[in-house]
Amino acid sequence: MSDSRTAAWDRIEALPQASLSDLFAGDDARVDRLSGRIGWGEGEDAAGIRFDWSKTHLTPDLLDAFDDLAEASDFAARRAELFAGEAINVTEGRAAEHTAQRGSGSEASVEEADALRTRMQMLVEAIREGALGDVNHLIHIGIGGSALGPDLAVDALTRDLAYVDCHVVSNIDGVALEEAFAACDPATTLVAVASKTFTTIETMTNAQSAMRWLREGGVSDPHGRVIALTANPERAVEWGVDETRVLPFMESVGGRYSLWSSIGFPVALAAGWDEFAAMLEGAAAVDAHFRDTDGRDNLPLRAAFADQYYARVRGCQTRAVFAYDERLALFPSYLQQLEMESNGKRVTSEGEPLRGPSAPITWGGVGTDAQHAVFQLLHQGTHMVPVDFIASIAPGDALDPAHHAILLTNCFAQGAALMAGGNMSADGKDPAREFPGNRPSATILCDDLDAATLGALIAFHEHRTFANAVLMGINPFDQFGVELGKKMARDIEGGAAEFDASTRALLKASGLG
Repeated sequence: MSDSRTAAWDRIEALPQASLSDLFAGDDARVDRLSGRIGWGEGEDAAGIRFDWSKTHLTPDLLDAFDDLAEASDFAARRAELFAGEAINVTEGRAAEHTAQRGSGSEASVEEADALRTRMQMLVEAIREGALGDVNHLIHIGIGGSALGPDLAVDALTRDLAYVDCHVVSNIDGVALEEAFAACDPATTLVAVASKTFTTIETMTNAQSAMRWLREGGVSDPHGRVIALTANPERAVEWGVDETRVLPFMESVGGRYSLWSSIGFPVALAAGWDEFAAMLEGAAAVDAHFRDTDGRDNLPLRAAFADQYYARVRGCQTRAVFAYDERLALFPSYLQQLEMESNGKRVTSEGEPLRGPSAPITWGGVGTDAQHAVFQLLHQGTHMVPVDFIASIAPGDALDPAHHAILLTNCFAQGAALMAGGNMSADGKDPAREFPGNRPSATILCDDLDAATLGALIAFHEHRTFANAVLMGINPFDQFGVELGKKMARDIEGGAAEFDASTRALLKASGLG
């Protein structure tokens, strides 16, 4: 770690730690200073998201010190490299060009992304016009980012209207695939196989089983019902997919950042092309803010300041995310991969041991369900857990407005209660009814939860993850930790390795060894 980064961290760690109540007392400007908005559209179509970080322990002095840390970490230079399409993924020697899919990147990469997106749009429109016969169902097979992003977006955007009944399958457990089969008619089903290399064992095993299901269901040419989503189109053609139904994406687009590429095919088919395009528009608005805004006014960077403060200074090992909107039920799971696979690292970009903690454990759920499950620990447990609340001002339902009013009331009340604390006993002295308070939270309040907003939410967290990585000095774009267990699984299958006594016993008990 450079001397300037060490000095910035020394300054951050030496600053006094005031309570949240004290920080609010007498500071009428605190909410405005620590809130911001990212918007898109104009006139009546203007929309956006409010980001309120005032219930965190950030102070003007801390923000000054974190600004210094960002400068010492060459944040502006790293950000410029990201948007320029330079090889910022240093361990694998390639760029990370997910923003190019949304129009921000090198000219050549943006043009390539536009061409590939046009190819996907033409295929989506051809399918909708009947070029592949009646299509009522889509089974999308992938794993990791090839499944989590599509699953989130399809679930969020097709609750009112789905042009195609979409089932996302990632688990190699055959129960998951059988569940999709049971809901679909082989005669009117397409299968999307999403794999960057088109060699991922879980995905390709599930794809082979889907081919058998189609054949047994009377489909004479199962491969003719497959859409391949891959950065290795040659391999997909070798596997049996006609090249007209292969939707490539760029090698420089990582799996957990790939929703904006052809991996978003099930979103475009099930929700409609206009919805997919709107999702890109919302993400592009966040890209512009992140690219063009410096220092603490950069909202993803400000969020990273708070993340780093709680992980390193306060020793918080987890961060919780609660979406007070049923349409975002899968959002915490999506963030788990984005944040922990990106920033769960032990060494810096230079290969030096990381000084301090890496990414915290991301977890969460849906409000108000979570209030009756895990909020006991958040309010009265011994752990300090920073919490993000996400909500929409506009309801997602057409029922009595009381539903949404109660939902929002609960969301805002939880943040207030975490901060204020108190004692609910009659005399105010019962320790079992004591709430210490001073527990941090942030609120992300959307005007509405539509496709553009979903795109903006995802892009905000992508950039927040990148900003955290820069402040820690790590590479967020590789994921070698995913590979070790997979390699050992292959060793078991091939009988090529010796294992510990416990593993040998488990293999024997399972009939595998």
